[in-house]
Amino acid sequence: MSHHYSGPDLGFPHGDARLDITDLYAFPKPGDASKSILIMDVHPSVAVNPPGPTTAVPFATEAVYELKIDTNGDFIPDIAYRVRFSSNATATLRRVEGEQAAGTGDGGQTIIEGAPVSIGEEARVAEAGGYRFFAGWRSDPFFFDVQGAINNLQFTGDDFFTDKDICSIVLEVPNSALSPKKMALWHRSVDGTGGKWVQADRGALPSQSVFLPGDERAAYLAGEPVNDARFVAVFAHSLEHTDGYSPEDAKRAAGTLLPDVLYYDPSQPASFPHNGRILSDDVVDVFLSVLTNGKVTRDNVGPHKDLLASFPYVGAPHEARSAAKAAS
Repeated sequence: MSHHYSGPDLGFPHGDARLDITDLYAFPKPGDASKSILIMDVHPSVAVNPPGPTTAVPFATEAVYELKIDTNGDFIPDIAYRVRFSSNATATLRRVEGEQAAGTGDGGQTIIEGAPVSIGEEARVAEAGGYRFFAGWRSDPFFFDVQGAINNLQFTGDDFFTDKDICSIVLEVPNSALSPKKMALWHRSVDGTGGKWVQADRGALPSQSVFLPGDERAAYLAGEPVNDARFVAVFAHSLEHTDGYSPEDAKRAAGTLLPDVLYYDPSQPASFPHNGRILSDDVVDVFLSVLTNGKVTRDNVGPHKDLLASFPYVGAPHEARSAAKAAS
């Protein structure tokens, strides 16, 4: 179910819903081909194991939320955007390049500082130097029949996420600050609660971190795309158990899913899985076709109707949250 509930037993990485990255989107800005929209969604509003609402606090102040960008095809980041949140509900966006982009930390060139975090329906947006930034609660754009997936892929078209919320980090970035050609993107959360930075979750392609890492889940979430070849065997093993693959075909299919990056060329229209991902792309149907070797090709669920035509593009949240509740 995309990256939702990628921790153990459909729980959260490090036991913290705020560290659970869910979906990554990348597409040219509508009406302005000189800019791109990059969206990192994290923190589902509802847990499934155990069931119930998660905290109203949108982001972890002891964490860094990071977008990694590889521009030369070696799956080592050359650019990184880092977002850090303060206890007074503001955010700082920083940018790093070169060797620093491949590292861990919260440093870098400050692009936007003191950006407000949106708790309610109003989208509070910050701008500076050709960038626009949004962070806060929104309607979850991901759509999927979760119960059908749990019930041996017997789908009924019941969208679990239709009334759920998510926390979105939305960047409008000049293409001149990215790569002029195809690049590889992924996002991650880095936890600093133990006194040092530890990667809690990472990914780019939808659903595979939930369904395929098996006993290697912890290592996979802590890993890097450059080393993802070591997970081909465990992915292949999981694919074999869908009864749709021979061992040889499972290994081949697993190789197409790794490394776990989203390719994006800002000069071309976005459409998953070929280039980037827009909010209405039916990524589940694509993944189901791979998971089952074409035996199941759809979950009978379609895009949400509350998407916006302009920044921040993700719809207003379903639940009203007060600033006091979110700070508690």
